[in-house]
Amino acid sequence: MSEANWFWHAIYAFFSLNKFKAGLSWGSVKKKKMENLEEQRACLESPLVSQGNQFESQEGFSKDEILAEVKKQLLLSGPLVLVNFLIFALQAISVMFVGHLGNLALSGASMATSFASVTGFSLLRGMASALDTFCGQSYGAKQDHKLGIHLQRALIVLLLVSIPLAFIWANAGDILLFFGQDSEISAEAGQYARFMLPSIFGFAIQECHIRFLQTQNNVVPMMVISGFTTLLHILNCWILVFESGFGNKGAALANTFSYWINALLLVLYVRISPSCKKTWTGYSKEAFYGIPEFLRLSIPSAIMHSLEVWSFEMMVLLSGLLPNPKLETSVLAISLNTCATIYMIPLGLSAAVSTRASNELGAGRPRAAYLAVCVAVFMVATEGILAATIMILGRKFWGYSYSKDVQVVKYVGEMLLLIAASHFFDGIQSVLTGAARGSGWQKTGAWINLGADYLTGIPCSIILAFVSHLGGKGLWTGLMVALFVQTSSLAIVTLSTNWEQEVKLFCQLKPCIYLYVCIYYSLLSSNSNSIFSMCWQRKLLTEFIAQQILRMQ
Repeated sequence: MSEANWFWHAIYAFFSLNKFKAGLSWGSVKKKKMENLEEQRACLESPLVSQGNQFESQEGFSKDEILAEVKKQLLLSGPLVLVNFLIFALQAISVMFVGHLGNLALSGASMATSFASVTGFSLLRGMASALDTFCGQSYGAKQDHKLGIHLQRALIVLLLVSIPLAFIWANAGDILLFFGQDSEISAEAGQYARFMLPSIFGFAIQECHIRFLQTQNNVVPMMVISGFTTLLHILNCWILVFESGFGNKGAALANTFSYWINALLLVLYVRISPSCKKTWTGYSKEAFYGIPEFLRLSIPSAIMHSLEVWSFEMMVLLSGLLPNPKLETSVLAISLNTCATIYMIPLGLSAAVSTRASNELGAGRPRAAYLAVCVAVFMVATEGILAATIMILGRKFWGYSYSKDVQVVKYVGEMLLLIAASHFFDGIQSVLTGAARGSGWQKTGAWINLGADYLTGIPCSIILAFVSHLGGKGLWTGLMVALFVQTSSLAIVTLSTNWEQEVKLFCQLKPCIYLYVCIYYSLLSSNSNSIFSMCWQRKLLTEFIAQQILRMQ
């Protein structure tokens, strides 16, 4: 086929579709592509959004719309809050059991937990959160069969990534010692991490399945499974820590058992449940084809999530360099556990708004996506005020949940005043981060977290803790500064976003994308009729283009 032949066949096929404007010319398409090259590239990297009920009115929201959205988010976030709390409780319960073995055991377990979070759990959870975008928008666009493929793709990537992370955990003690941590605490932490090593693979499987179910609004089974696992975990901890004499090693083993039990139960549910019949259609080799596309979004997702988590966990590592490291490390660990416990509520709302925003954008309803974000911010701000009030009132007693040491309890009470303030900002940024995940803005979120945490927060923490000699309070004050910057930046991005334009821009680019597909496949085809015969079958052609766009994400 001559060069002129395939080119004019492509032009003819392009204009033959009545979905595109009759007056559109090749010259105007080419000019538009040149003028909007960067916008096109950004759009093609975003997951597919359907045209659905696109370009909705920007008038104010009615009371009924707001109440309906509140109800949807409460029904979705309620079980998710409980799921997140129960999963987090696995680590927190283990630390509580170890805390009754003494300060050294508590410091070692806390250090190992922080190390595992920094070098493993945060990376895997961040990469799995790419499914919030892929699965959420596919589900909103009624492409149910794609969810199972996205899940398989995520499992392949996360399990492969877990292998080098396991080697890092195996050498946790030496790594901590290399970075100047106390030798006794490093030895305890290294031992704890080695016994917890198999849990990283179970955690990867668990996170992928949680995102898969969450984006379908199928959260009750997760709640039941997590509740069963947590109850079993308490029994396991009691037996392995106290009855069997394993001590802190028993707590680490209990973590491993619980993560795997949770993961296997979720896998079993997805495979046999009728509710997943449309979204899980069996294993497919197509999962291997889109791995680069998954990495293109999962890596920024991992960076965005990890930068935030690392800034918190780094406080425990820095506390080991302060005078009286055993006291400082124990108190910072208790503070982080406390903060993480109440953070489960904003985290549930974050997951809910991520699901709601991605579903609505996938269905082509940007106005509804914006409403979901606004409602979530209001709800999490209200929760932040209530939680701060409770923490301030109970600050003198909370420390006894972790330790009998009066000095530790008193120090924890002082830290709770700072935790109460930081939780308010942390909740708002969590919801805005969830909106970013659902909308595919992971790269923007990663840059914001980098600037807020590492160019602002951590330098402030170091100055206040080591130069101003404020100790652990100085470290936490620096975190508060980072949270304020992060929340403000995400709020500016959210408020300045034209949600309608997010969908409009993609739809405007579809003619150009279609022409590209026609020309590309014409070059590969020896029979000029093979590709263009599809043009007369509208349904097949639409599906064909959609597949190509998805592969270009």
